[in-house]
Amino acid sequence: MDHTPGAADTAAGGDFDPRQAAALLDQATQQARRTFTPLTPLLFTYRALALLVVFGGFWLSVRDQHPYTGLHRGWAIAVAAVLLVLNIGLTAWVVGRAATGVSGPAQRKWAAWIVIMVAAWIIGYAITVPMYHAAASYPVWGLYPSSAALLIIGLAGAAAGAAFRYWPLAAALLAIAAVAAAAGFGGPAGSWLITGIGLCAVYLGSAVFTAWAQRRTVVRL
Repeated sequence: MDHTPGAADTAAGGDFDPRQAAALLDQATQQARRTFTPLTPLLFTYRALALLVVFGGFWLSVRDQHPYTGLHRGWAIAVAAVLLVLNIGLTAWVVGRAATGVSGPAQRKWAAWIVIMVAAWIIGYAITVPMYHAAASYPVWGLYPSSAALLIIGLAGAAAGAAFRYWPLAAALLAIAAVAAAAGFGGPAGSWLITGIGLCAVYLGSAVFTAWAQRRTVVRL
């Protein structure tokens, strides 16, 4: 009876079939292309800490305002701008490194996801410009930047994530929407602190889940 060399023979020291190696490599490549989502635990952790610092700084800059008049402390805005630039740079580096050698529909889908999320952020916060020039008062100006904008972005992102089958990202963005909704009950000043703590928790949870998922994938391989 003829015997075809298989995985057991290879593990026992038998000959390794190059065709099997090629098939396994092709399977792994196709799987990577289908599931290309380059966000890493490092990126999620940075965002968690950065958002806590940014929203915590905003809270410190407005907590003594009676009545509430909005952000006027230049240092808080400057810190937020620096951390935003660092986030953009870190994200570009992580995505570029993960995309090396990867192409196909999965990468195009990821590019579409980025466009949708950038548009959601721009639209969500662009509305604050006419509010500022119209001298909108509390509760409109007091709650929109810290709560309502993120509620809109979270819901839009969760819907897009579900459409693209990015289930972990969809869940995280739905959690962000829930945090934003809860922050609305904290008042114009307290909403900044609630949002900062909530977003930090969501992104740290995403970092832990991503690390676990990556470790599980390595173990399976």
